[in-house]
Parts: sequence; structure tokens; C-alpha cells
Amino acid sequence: MDVDIELRVDGRERSVTVDTRTTLLDALRDRLGTASAKKGCDQGQCGACTVLLDGRRVVSCLVLAVAHDGAEVTTSAGLAAGGRPHPLHTAFVDHDALQCGFCTPGQVCSAAGALAEVRAGWPSAVTPDGATPVLSDDEVRERMSGNLCRCGAHRGIVAAIREVGA
Repeated sequence: MDVDIELRVDGRERSVTVDTRTTLLDALRDRLGTASAKKGCDQGQCGACTVLLDGRRVVSCLVLAVAHDGAEVTTSAGLAAGGRPHPLHTAFVDHDALQCGFCTPGQVCSAAGALAEVRAGWPSAVTPDGATPVLSDDEVRERMSGNLCRCGAHRGIVAAIREVGA
């Protein structure tokens, strides 16, 4: 059964007709031509397809597009503003946080979502004195554990996220 839905993708209103079984990832890539979210494992285990859905990070291969009619979807490409890269994009380059680049869009979206969670104090991100903490390497690794990099650029990824999160 096909359904018409509306999505705001990277700041642009988009209409699309999808089968009710279509994942958000497939709607983005196959129906809307958005190449930033990558199809990795297609089982929610690698994080390559991570996007921000109404400001929260999700692995888009596990959510149905029809369940998010009217939602705001931000891909890594949509994080850039006014033709300028997002600070995470710049930090990833500066810290050699990518090699093949396949996982990078998902890594960047997940990092943006994780940093937003920390700034909002969710979960357990606020110190007893009420200040937002600077994340340790281990805390960054824990928050990014759903995103895999097969090339081994993990040190650079952690350094890039810590720089932007400071």
C-alpha cells in the first residue's frame, strides 16, 4: 500500500510516495535522492545511516518513513549552513577522522546528536554542580558506540568530537 508523506529534509520541504514498509533510509536515498545517509548493514548495527530525526539521532534503516510523516530530517549534508561546513565536518578533516569516508556522514550526525544530548543534560551528562562536563575519550566512545568505522579512524573521530564539544 502506498502512502503520501511530507518530510522536511535538510531544511527543504519534500513530498514522497512510499510503500508503508519503506524505511526512512530507503525513502531518503531511493525516493528523494539524498546520498548523505549511507546504507551499510541495513540492520541497525553499523550506524552509517544515522540521521537526526526531529533533532534526535536515529539509525534510519530501522524506522519506517510513514511513521514520521511531517518530521524534520537532517543529514550530514544538512548540518552545513550558508555554504559553510559544520564545525564537526571541519574537525573531522583536521583530525584525520576519516579514511574511506563511508561511515563519516553517520558519524557526524551521531556526533552532532550526542553533543546536543550532552548540552541538554541527557542522559547523565550534568555534573553535580550543574555544569555540563567536558567529555572524556571514554565517554565519547560510549556515546558513539553505535557507529562503526572499519578503517580504524577512531582516534581521530574521538579527538574531533572532543574538540567541538569543548
